[in-house]
Amino acid sequence: MPAPSPRPMEPTRDYPLFGGAFSATLPPGALDVSDLRPVPDNQEVFCHRVTDQSLIVELLEMQAHVQGEEAARYHFEDVGGMQEARALQVDSVQPLLSENLALRSYCQEAWVLSGKQQVAKENHQP
Repeated sequence: MPAPSPRPMEPTRDYPLFGGAFSATLPPGALDVSDLRPVPDNQEVFCHRVTDQSLIVELLEMQAHVQGEEAARYHFEDVGGMQEARALQVDSVQPLLSENLALRSYCQEAWVLSGKQQVAKENHQP
């Protein structure tokens, strides 16, 4: 019996965030969690219907005591602590070029941290 052919991959799509202030390219299969349950105003939350993984974009308040790459790490660890994450892993921290920032007149630098946090979902124990 021949192996089943793989399902065609859904195309990625640009999705407006925070009322269109900026957008993100979402992976195939991403669902907007706000269509399913309330999400705080400072978050955009997406989940994948098959993998049960989540993508969370969160706007955070500036902390004057940390700057640059350390600020990105601080916020990642702070959010993980508030969510009682069992594990935190930083994969990369990269600066965004100022010419790519729409708000460059308001901020001197911006960073993107990619990482993973192992957090129990609603109604699941860690």
